Amino acid sequence: MKKIIRNSLLRKLLYIFLGLVLFILILDNVIMPWYVSSPETRVPEVVGLQVSEAASLLEKDGFDIIISDTSYGLQIPVGEIFFQKPDAGAIVKEGRTVYLFVSGGVKTITVPQLKGKSILDAKFALERLGLKLGRVERIPSSQPEDMIFDQQYTDGTLLKQGDVVGVTVSAGRGGGSIVVPDLIGKSLTEARKILADSSLIVGKINYQPSATLLPNTILDQYPSSGNSLNSGDVVDLFVTKPTDKNNPGEENN
Repeated sequence: MKKIIRNSLLRKLLYIFLGLVLFILILDNVIMPWYVSSPETRVPEVVGLQVSEAASLLEKDGFDIIISDTSYGLQIPVGEIFFQKPDAGAIVKEGRTVYLFVSGGVKTITVPQLKGKSILDAKFALERLGLKLGRVERIPSSQPEDMIFDQQYTDGTLLKQGDVVGVTVSAGRGGGSIVVPDLIGKSLTEARKILADSSLIVGKINYQPSATLLPNTILDQYPSSGNSLNSGDVVDLFVTKPTDKNNPGEENN
C-alpha cells in the first residue's frame, strides 16, 4: 500500500513539473516575443480636457479608458480631467488602458428646514450635511423663546460645501404654557386632532414629495415639539404630497 501511495505521489509531482516546464516554454517562446514585438505608442496629454474630449483622443489612438474616480470639492470645472495614469508622454504598448480621474466640481448641498428648531438642533442638522451655522441673531417676537423663526437661506436653496447659514432666534414674549406635541410621522388627520386637543391651531401646510412615506404624513413641524406656545397659536406642518392631485389639501382617511 505504501508503495502504491508513493508511486501516485511521484506521478503527481512529475505532472506538475512537466506542466511548469511547458508553461515556461510557452511564456518564453510565444507570449514574451509577442509582447516585446507589440507596437508601442506615446500616451497623449488629456489633463485639462473634458471627459468626452479625452475619450475621443485616447480611443482614436487605440487606448482603452476607465474613469477611475470622480472627486468633489475641487476648484476645477465639472467633468474636467485632473489626473491620468499612465502620465502624458509615457511610452506604452498599443491598446493599453488609461485611467482617468475626473472633477465633480464643488459639491452642492440643499439647505434644510431650520425654522422651529433650536440652535443646537440646527447646528447638528447643518454639520451633518457639510454646512456650518453662521450668525445667530436674537430678536423679540411672538414666537417661542430660543426657537429659530427665520433663516438666511430658505430650505431647498443650493449652497457649496462649507458655506454658512445664519438664523434668527426668538427672544420670546413669555407666558407660553402649552408644550408643542410631536407630530412627525403622524397623519394629517391625527395631527389636526392632537393640536385641537392642545388648544393649538394648524397653520400653513407645506406639501413635499416623498418616495417612502404614505401621502399626508407629517415630515416636519414649526415650531418643533417641546417648544412652549399660548392657546390659539399656530403650528405649521410639512406634509407628504397626497396622491389625489385634484384634492391636495385633504386626506382620504
